[in-house]
Parts: sequence; structure tokens; C-alpha cells
Amino acid sequence: MSAKDRLPHEKGFHISWDQIHRDSRALAWRLDGQGPNDGAWRAVVAITRGGMAPAMIVSRELDIRTVDTISVRSYHHQDQGEAEVLKAPDTELMGDGTGILIIDDLVDSGKTLELVRAMYPKAHFATVYAKPKGRPMVDTFITEVSQDTWIFFPWDMALQYVEPYRGTD
Repeated sequence: MSAKDRLPHEKGFHISWDQIHRDSRALAWRLDGQGPNDGAWRAVVAITRGGMAPAMIVSRELDIRTVDTISVRSYHHQDQGEAEVLKAPDTELMGDGTGILIIDDLVDSGKTLELVRAMYPKAHFATVYAKPKGRPMVDTFITEVSQDTWIFFPWDMALQYVEPYRGTD
């Protein structure tokens, strides 16, 4: 099978718990002292579900005690659809987003972040991983991966044998 015959999820980038922890800490360090209030951030908002683990790590590293979530659905199984907000964070907390860190694991097409950015235009958007199409929607990220890479996060995986990328010969 040639590379062009692969389905998008077959070009996989597997992330371990250790790796997501290291990369989320790196994200926190990059964000440290960058908030609009003398370098401080008012709160962290995780985009559920993938942003929850990175947001927890960032909030711990930066000692931010106010944490909320926004629930957005843009994937239906492995197909992207229209993004829709299922649960918004506290309105009083959010305002226009000033001083708020909005964290997700990955920006893919950018549809989710585009929707959330329209709601909170002054928030700071940070993801651990970014694909080229969605990268313009992110203010800070750690690692860029190609658009045709499917990222396998540890919360989606079980330990099992994986075929090598270029066959077994």
C-alpha cells in the first residue's frame, strides 16, 4: 500500500500519557507571564473533552485555580461537521475573554476554535498540537503535525500491537 492509498487515520501519531504531560507542561511554560494582568491569567477554560487533561496540567503549572469548560462538538465519529456549543462557561467569568486561557489538545481544521473565538475574541487560545489549516486560529501551540496525520491520544487508546508505517519486511 502506498502512502497516497492510506486513510487519514492510518498515518498515526501516537501520544503517550508521558508525552501529553511533557508537552502540556511545555505549553504552560510558554504561557507563563504572558497574561494581560501583569503577566497573570484570570482563568483556564478547557475545550472538552480533549482539552481537559492539558488544561488541568497548565492550570496546575501556572497555579490558576479558576477552571471552567466549554463543550463543543465538531466531530461525529471521525467525520467533521458543523461546530456547536453544547455547554458554555460561566458568563460572568468570561466577559469578552480578556485574561482567559482557552486550552485544547489539538487544532485541526480550526472550526471549533473559530466558533469559540467569535464568542470570546480577547481570550488567548492555546493548543498542544496544531495542524496547518487550524494554526491561524491558535495564539500559542507546542508541536505542529501535518494535516493528514491522525493523532491518537492516550485517552483514546489501549496497548496493542501496531503495524509499522512502511510494512513488515
